[in-house]
Amino acid sequence: MFRSRMLKRRQFGRLLSMPLFGLPPRRLPAVLAVRSGVQWCAATGACLGILAAALGTWALLPANAVWLIAPMGASAVLVFAVPSSPLAQPWPVIVGNTGSALVGVVCASHIPEPALAAALAVGLAIVVMSLTHSLHPPGGATALLAVLMHAETPIFAVHPVAINSVLLVVAGVVFHRLGAHPYPHQAAPPGRPRRFSDADIDVALREHDALLDVSRADIETLLEHAETAAYRRTLGAVRCEQIMVRPVCQVKRNTPVSEAHRLMRQHRVKALPVTAGGGLVVGILTAWDVLEHLATRQPGRHAAVGALMSTPVVTARADRPVVELVRLIAGGANHHIPIVDQHQRLVGILTQSDLIRTLHLAVHPGPLDNAS
Repeated sequence: MFRSRMLKRRQFGRLLSMPLFGLPPRRLPAVLAVRSGVQWCAATGACLGILAAALGTWALLPANAVWLIAPMGASAVLVFAVPSSPLAQPWPVIVGNTGSALVGVVCASHIPEPALAAALAVGLAIVVMSLTHSLHPPGGATALLAVLMHAETPIFAVHPVAINSVLLVVAGVVFHRLGAHPYPHQAAPPGRPRRFSDADIDVALREHDALLDVSRADIETLLEHAETAAYRRTLGAVRCEQIMVRPVCQVKRNTPVSEAHRLMRQHRVKALPVTAGGGLVVGILTAWDVLEHLATRQPGRHAAVGALMSTPVVTARADRPVVELVRLIAGGANHHIPIVDQHQRLVGILTQSDLIRTLHLAVHPGPLDNAS
């Protein structure tokens, strides 16, 4: 008995190790990981959405009419489980289902052979949805259902298909608004500098040459988040105070530009924070500002720093993680960032060179030597 059980276990183990449908051994299809709370929320929304579509259509139609169709179940999965998908937006749900139903009705009424009518209905539904920018997978099922039900009048596309679709979308909008989730989905525009352009994304999508169930704007957002995560993994918990330059050579508003130029050359720096009483940062003077002044100044005119400095100036707290400043500095608009304490008083300055040095040390671990 024991030997027989062991043999069965070995046979079962060999079965698991065999490739299945071309998949690597012991590996299931990849599924996006989501929190269990999101799954239960999607399940609840789908239940309420189908209930709203069913009861609403039943109240509008005669008692002997069809008040709910099976493809609405697939539409509910998209609307409530993946509301950010381009295939789950109101236009694809309503137009995709309704247009596909019309295609199915035409095929059912003009093609006597059921199998051929069904095949053409699904194929032509894809063409119609693509042309109307309303690609919606359940639309294929809607077109097939019209053929199987021998629906030969366009009324089928209006009720129950269009009414079901509209009520399901309305339920989705209400449910997601109550759950503070935007629907219809609107991707947030990129608000920070990126290392890739829109043209780069277009090239990647063309080379991929396959339909992705995600919008172009969402791809940009995902890439930005992935890039930030990579920075965080590389830099770890490094804070600004660990890599900033201190003490800082600084000037006042009334400091002559010639004196500021002398300080830049003496200390070999390209920017000087401008401070007021108590060390509060009120601006920053860069080497470019000084050069522009020297090239355009009038004879006998002596300007002060306050007339040339850039303001307002971007600052960062000393305890702020460096990873949060990577995009800000790498974007090119801020080459020097004054570092302040909790009272907004100047305590250091962070430059592109400091960031490059930190990235080098992250790849080749070693002590972070503060510049003096």
